[in-house]
Amino acid sequence: MKQSGDYLKSADLLPIAHHDRNIGTKGFAVIWVGMAVVLAAFAIGGAGVQSLSLGWVIVATLIGSVAIGIFMTIIGDIGIEHGLSFPVYMRAPFGTIGTHLPSLVRGITASCWFGLNTYFGATAMNGILALLVGFDNWFVCFLIFAVLQLVNTALGIKAIERFADLAAPTIILISAWMYTSLSDQAASQGRAVWSWVESPVTGGAAITAFMVIVMSNMGFWATLAADMPSLSRFFKAPRNERNWFKRNKSQIVGSIIVMPIVNTFMIIIGAVAYIAVTTFDPIAALSEAANGFVLGILLLMIVFAQWSTNTSANVIPAATIFSNVGGPKVPFWVAVMIAGIIGIVVQPWSLFDVIIPALLIIGGILSAIVGILFTDYYLLRKRRVNVRDLYEGDGQFAFMNGFNMAGMIAWAVGGIASYFLQAYSFIIGFAVGGIVYYFLAKYWWFKKYKQAEIEDPNDEKYLGITVGRDWEIPIREEIVVHDTVTRNV
Repeated sequence: MKQSGDYLKSADLLPIAHHDRNIGTKGFAVIWVGMAVVLAAFAIGGAGVQSLSLGWVIVATLIGSVAIGIFMTIIGDIGIEHGLSFPVYMRAPFGTIGTHLPSLVRGITASCWFGLNTYFGATAMNGILALLVGFDNWFVCFLIFAVLQLVNTALGIKAIERFADLAAPTIILISAWMYTSLSDQAASQGRAVWSWVESPVTGGAAITAFMVIVMSNMGFWATLAADMPSLSRFFKAPRNERNWFKRNKSQIVGSIIVMPIVNTFMIIIGAVAYIAVTTFDPIAALSEAANGFVLGILLLMIVFAQWSTNTSANVIPAATIFSNVGGPKVPFWVAVMIAGIIGIVVQPWSLFDVIIPALLIIGGILSAIVGILFTDYYLLRKRRVNVRDLYEGDGQFAFMNGFNMAGMIAWAVGGIASYFLQAYSFIIGFAVGGIVYYFLAKYWWFKKYKQAEIEDPNDEKYLGITVGRDWEIPIREEIVVHDTVTRNV
């Protein structure tokens, strides 16, 4: 069972050349400010202070956020180095057809998050319209808000960055006001936000509660850790730079510094909202403390935040995956609409009660993929990739009928292991998936199906931006690699 080269060469999935990368360090940092304001963050904070004090919730959140930020940056190097998206590189550890199975898990998950965040934003939009003109129909707002986000995403990554530039300062200022207002509201009821705990736990139960917060943060962002290449391929990076840290400066600043700070602040707001009125939903909490113009501005922040999050973290990854599955017949804008339809039909308003358990399970399943990607890219191929064959139906990544069984088995084993140890789901999934894949690929699968970059570990042939190369893949059966090495004169 082989795919034609044309099927694998959808125009939206070709490597991004150096001159087409237009998101810088500041741009990615600004995008993160918007992406980190999400319902899941508020929920984690609200759940956390039911067992632990706010101080310990913050410590657990910072640990989880920095850890997952490191994973994002490590995996995102695939996009920086080669300009490749997540579903395209997944053809290496899973095969040209096998890539669709784990990719679809991520794509559908991202679509569900799109729907959930859209519903959250639509309730805020409905509140604004109710204040201004007396209109009250959240479902109509849901549909309008969904369409606006999908159109914005279909216009491309630059349109998303421009929107983030508008949304980010608004989000920062209003978030600070939200924290102050909620803290005052809690204090008025005699609840000190830094010491109040609903049902304190100690000993082993406290350790478990602490780890659940760490893993919940990692589980939520595990989706982006897996497919960060779909975003990072648009990031500016210097040619001929062999220092990994300098090449990945934008990612380091955005994912390891900005994201943990903003994410932790959102966790705090969710926690303080719960302390104030026993709900992690800041819209419900603040509606009791604000009204009129002030409430309208707060609700507008929620709308902006969900919009910014969805376009970057959910719709782009999902659309990239669906475009990969559908091939050239499913251009990016069509894939965007598919993601939107899935996000609507799952009825996201019914998903609120299962957020935390879902984060732990999904995080474990996706962490196994992250472990496999890390092992394949860094430990086995050592960042060298035979990019031309990723777009060949009968190349080295066709494996057995389009499947890399080492990747499929490792994913199953890692995902199952993480399910039975949910308090440590991300760590277990990553470690088990990565280790199993390493031994199966190195000592079994790659003995049967030779990999050019492993057999001939040549930097000049198989590295990308590090040696100044852009991978240009014409949409035809013959693939030509255009070397644009920059030389000092």
